[in-house]
Amino acid sequence: MLKVLIAGLLGTLAGIAVMVIVIVAAGGSTDNSSSVGLNATVSTAALSTPASSTPTSTPGGSSGGSSGGSSTGATGNASAGKAVFASNVCGSCHTLSAAGATGTIGPDLDKEVTIDATKDKMPLGAFIQQSITDPTAYTASGGPWSTPMPTTFGSSLSSTQIADLVALIESSQSS
Repeated sequence: MLKVLIAGLLGTLAGIAVMVIVIVAAGGSTDNSSSVGLNATVSTAALSTPASSTPTSTPGGSSGGSSGGSSTGATGNASAGKAVFASNVCGSCHTLSAAGATGTIGPDLDKEVTIDATKDKMPLGAFIQQSITDPTAYTASGGPWSTPMPTTFGSSLSSTQIADLVALIESSQSS
């Protein structure tokens, strides 16, 4: 069963990579495309069924290296988050020094995340998770962006991968 899940994930990632390449090759414009209709069903689909190996009631923890804890209930691994960030081509849109990314299409994850979480009055980890799983919930500083963030990560990434991304981005924030 694990092989099937991994194969499905790799297929999804390959599809996303091809989509990004096609958008870039076509000039980077998505003016005539729409993701309306995806928003309502995607935002919490992956979060409503917690993984059996991930604790769901213990906030934060000391094993992930994050300072503020996380409302995901899981403590992610920032090193593993780098691989998730790379395999989902997040760096094509976002700047994140810890991942060696210099994208400028979306928010700069080295600078804007803590500011936006504070503006939205959310704990940093919870804000990062929401921004990944429901990117339409908050418009980051400098937005709206000409190329919106995909709304499918809440269902295409596992709860572990999301926690790893949260740990990576959270650990990259200067105190």
